[in-house]
Amino acid sequence: MAEEKTRVDFNAPKSLVKRADSVSEVLDISRTRLLIEALEDELEELANDEAFRRRLGDAYYDGRVEFDTVEAILGREEAMRLQLLEASIDRTPPEPRLEDGHPSDDSFYEGEMPEWTDGRGSSSEDESPT
Repeated sequence: MAEEKTRVDFNAPKSLVKRADSVSEVLDISRTRLLIEALEDELEELANDEAFRRRLGDAYYDGRVEFDTVEAILGREEAMRLQLLEASIDRTPPEPRLEDGHPSDDSFYEGEMPEWTDGRGSSSEDESPT
């Protein structure tokens, strides 16, 4: 089944149109076919460009482009990967909360303070510099 087509009109520099006409004549294809193939090639190249993929991902995460757009550009598998990644990103980090509130200084610092040792059983204060 043939894909639905849309008519596109645009203005281009005369020199570019002349070059396109020359190339399409040499290749024995229509100007339309040449432009479609060139556009397909450019879009494929962009879809494989890492910087563009990051920009597209950022635009998707920011809500500037929809899932359907990402799918059309990168394919279903990659679009679903971005969708799953977006769902897994928690944009509001949890805020730690203590059930009983903060301990008082007295209860936090009560008891004996342990002494640091050098691991050989003697405290660092017992050692004399050499």
